[in-house]
Parts: sequence; C-alpha cells; structure tokens
Amino acid sequence: MQGLAVAGMRAGGRGRRALADGLLGVLIFSGSLPATRVAVADLDPLFLTLARAAIAGLAALALLALLRQPRPERGDLAGLALVALGVVVGWPLCTAFALQEVTAAHATVTVACLPLATALFAVLRGSERPRPAFWLFAGAGSALVAGVALRHGGGALSRGDGWLLLGVALCALGYAEGARLARRLGGWQVIAWALVLSLPLMLPAAVATRPASWAGVGLPALAGLAYVSLFSMLIGFVFWYRALARGGIAAVGQVQLLQPFASLVLAGLVLGEPVDAGLVVACAAVVATVAAARRYA
Repeated sequence: MQGLAVAGMRAGGRGRRALADGLLGVLIFSGSLPATRVAVADLDPLFLTLARAAIAGLAALALLALLRQPRPERGDLAGLALVALGVVVGWPLCTAFALQEVTAAHATVTVACLPLATALFAVLRGSERPRPAFWLFAGAGSALVAGVALRHGGGALSRGDGWLLLGVALCALGYAEGARLARRLGGWQVIAWALVLSLPLMLPAAVATRPASWAGVGLPALAGLAYVSLFSMLIGFVFWYRALARGGIAAVGQVQLLQPFASLVLAGLVLGEPVDAGLVVACAAVVATVAAARRYA
C-alpha cells in the first residue's frame, strides 16, 4: 500500500510539472501571433518564415554541439521531418500569409482548434485513447474559445482563414509527432534536431529572399523576427514538448485552450487591438473545461 501511495505521489508530481511546463510553453507561444503581425508589416512572409527557421536552426546547432547531444537514429528522421514540416515550416508560413489579411485577434480563433487537432493526431500517431468524456469537454472548450475569438475578431471570414486552418492541421501534426519523439529523444532535443534537419534548406533560402534594403525595416519588425525565431521556434518548444511527453499529448494539449486569451491580451497591449471585459469570465470557463478534459484524458 505504501508503495502505491509513493507511486501515486510521484505520478502527481510529474503531472503538476507537466502542467507547469505546458503553461509556460503556452505563454511563450501566445506572443507568436502578435509578433508575427508586427514583423509582416515590414518583412515578406516567405522571408520571415525562412529567416526565423534559419536563426533558430543556427541556435539549435550551437546548443546541440555545446551539450554534445548524440545524433538521432535513422529511424527518427522521418518523424523529425514531420515535426519540421508542421512547426518549422507549415505553421509559421501559413500564419505569416494569413496575418497580412486578418488581425492577430481574429487569428486566435484557429488556436482554439489546435487542442482538438492535436488530440486527433495523438490518436492517429501516438496511440492514445482518451475517454469519450474527454472529447465532450475538449469540444466544449474549443467551441467557447472559438466563439469568443470570432466575436472579438468581428466574425468575418477571409482568405486568411484558409491559411490559418491549413496551419492548424500542420501544427497539430508537428505537436503530436514531436511529443511522441520527445519520450525517447528529450523535449528540447526534438525541436533542435528538427531545426537542424531543415537548416540546409532554410539558411540559403533565407539569404536568397532577404530584403533588397533593410532601410525600410523598422525596429518593431526586427524585434518580432527575433521573438518568433528564438522564443516561438525554439525556447517555447523546450517546455512544450517536455510537457506533452510527461503528461500525455491529449491531456496537456488542452492547456493550449488558454493561449488565445493570452494572445488577445498581448494583441491589445502590443498592437492596440481592443480587449473586452468579458474576456476574464470566458477565460475562467475555459480553465474549467481544461481541468475536466485533463481528468478524462
């Protein structure tokens, strides 16, 4: 009995650490849309996508070399390629194009789809089997976030929404595949190796598509590029993949339901977009659905 109690305490501790890591990762990711919105004001979306991957790839290469990390096995390369496709190329490129046409507040509606999409890929790629109640609470939380984000964004749909939906699918695939690999390779090592794997393509392409003149690129755009390169593309994933590997893809993935609200707050502070008072009440309701979904995952 005592052994079971100790095992339960350890499991509870791992769950709390996974939740803390997931929340920290979400807070970092919440700045991605506002930072991208600022960056594409002066930078071409294609260059932004290539440059952020190249900068993060160089940082990841230095980190892997400094810490003398072993190379991934050949069997891991296909999974790392999927991670690169989803979170290194797909999501950044789709959001960069979309944010030329929609506001950061409007774009947060797509983030509401990520937890369910990630859970779906967890079933397909990670062999997880959440209980039926999980889907009920996860769906309720996603619907709540989507409704608030759509209302906050004016409810209008545009061509940018097509880019956003494609980005959600690719990002969810990258999340689920990265979490599966993180159980064996380690959380930060997964995103680092995915970035290094894409570096031979991204670095030359970024150089080839760089602005003809940097005179028209303001400091806010450069700050946005720096944020999405180092925080959104690398540092955030260190915590996020570790959380998914420790706590389960479907369960911890629901924490991302809080990301749209953090993004809306940042959009208001950084971009001057309006944030209504009902956000606090809605956020409290989402916290409840996240807790319920985690219980049944």
